Amino acid sequence: MYEDIFIAGFGGQGVILLGKIICLAAMGEGKHVSHIPSYGAEMRGGTANCSVIVSDEEIASPLVPSPSVCIVLNTPSLIKFQPMVRKGGLLIWNRSLIDVKPERKDIELLDLAANDLAEEAGSYKSANMAALGALLKKRPGIASLDAVAACLDQAVSARHRELNAINRKALAKGYEAA
Repeated sequence: MYEDIFIAGFGGQGVILLGKIICLAAMGEGKHVSHIPSYGAEMRGGTANCSVIVSDEEIASPLVPSPSVCIVLNTPSLIKFQPMVRKGGLLIWNRSLIDVKPERKDIELLDLAANDLAEEAGSYKSANMAALGALLKKRPGIASLDAVAACLDQAVSARHRELNAINRKALAKGYEAA
């Protein structure tokens, strides 16, 4: 199993945290991982993206120029990053915030109302977890829901851990929606 994943959105949407959680969950199941975060100049509202690789074998290079999976949480990220998805890959896009449809016909498209699902779970701040749930349903080899739930307290900062019950609900809602 080898999945290279690219995640993008605005700062504050939990893009970097999402990548970290994928890595921790996959490592917990004995997989090899790579995680490269990239922040914009602004703390919130600027761009944020990260690349993640999950593999059963050692990873030769952490670079992800043409990912097999791309998760985009806002319109600018969809426009900028959908062309980089490998032919036959998967694009998960947040239709709650994205006001244009992807143009690609050679990839699998999953429109996910991530913010809506997160609000149903209890907080819009968990849209990243809804997207993660959808990813795990579409690519079950990455990590299990149980592994993700188990690493939330380690991944989420102490000041935000009170959201982990909501994060678990949003994760399940995203999984079901996919």
